[in-house]
Amino acid sequence: MAQKIKLIATAAMGLEAVVANEVRNLGYEVQVDNGKVIFDAPISAIPRCNLWLRTADRIKLVVGEFKATTFDELFEGTKALPWENYISEDGQFPVSGKSVKSTLHSVPDCQKIVKKSIAERLKIKYGMASKMPETGDMYKVEVSILKDMALLTIDTSGVGLHKRGYRVGQGEAPLKETMAAALVLLTNWQPEYTLIDPFCGSGTIAIEAALIGQNIAPGFNREFDSENWKFIRPKYWEEAFLEAEDLAKYDEKLEIIGSDIDHKMITVAKENSLEAGLGELITWKQMQISDLSIRNDNGYIIGNPPYGQRLGDQETVIQIYQEFGNIMKKHPSWSVYILTAFEEFEKYYGQKATKKRKLFNGFIKTDYYQYFGKKIGE
Repeated sequence: MAQKIKLIATAAMGLEAVVANEVRNLGYEVQVDNGKVIFDAPISAIPRCNLWLRTADRIKLVVGEFKATTFDELFEGTKALPWENYISEDGQFPVSGKSVKSTLHSVPDCQKIVKKSIAERLKIKYGMASKMPETGDMYKVEVSILKDMALLTIDTSGVGLHKRGYRVGQGEAPLKETMAAALVLLTNWQPEYTLIDPFCGSGTIAIEAALIGQNIAPGFNREFDSENWKFIRPKYWEEAFLEAEDLAKYDEKLEIIGSDIDHKMITVAKENSLEAGLGELITWKQMQISDLSIRNDNGYIIGNPPYGQRLGDQETVIQIYQEFGNIMKKHPSWSVYILTAFEEFEKYYGQKATKKRKLFNGFIKTDYYQYFGKKIGE
């Protein structure tokens, strides 16, 4: 099989450039599209990307792409692709699908046709008379039809990459780990600077920052569907895990503080950080925003405060933003990064942001307000 494959790193809307930057840092050239980053790479990129990409949702392997305006074209186009190069004789291959602005708009029918077509190809290639056993490794196939172009992929990740394996508990509206990592990567924070999240909830931003600060691969403590796939040599996984171990900076000193008004969330955050293997690396405090105490210069605040979207919450949220703004006025050397859906944030915080970036927190349209501090002594 050809050593080069085509991969797609899927991304939340607004994070494509962040994901693209991460892929480039791993040494691969990319093409950026809506919701995805496409790149050609050797097979060894599957383990490396799954282990290292902090902000991508999944890594998908592209099997092929072709035009399909009829079910016959979909069947024959699918059957012409080299599925036996990837799916083992006993492999499980469930098919999911989506169709946008296409003649073939019935997704269940498209899924059935693709499933039948792959099975037929594999039976011929593996010389089987009866149906495929599907008792082995998992190969989740997706048929995605956009403007009559069918894209066939296999998901190499399994559970979404935001599932790092450390979340023991969470609050009502937890921030996805991939989004939390993006919020940190969109700043110019470096490990030598203090970082505070004063609205830490279950601790995701602080934990992701600590992983970034010590250069710990986010996928280090979890499993992936592609770990036992036959066409990926075991040594590629071994090398990827060894690389992650070698590049980790476990001795990097960090000052990261997470605080929240809810003592229960502080307990959850502590448990999550222990599960992430960060031990006592992060300081957790139960306190309200008015008690936020800043003792040094040139630090960073990254937070996802309450948005005040529920009836009756707005007054509380406005008060939090005002108190927060009043505190930060006294610390102009600090950089502040806040994600919120509250459109009048700047008004109540008391200052116009240096920069604003539109991001989607799940399905909620938010702005990432960025205030660049005036560094002292640098």
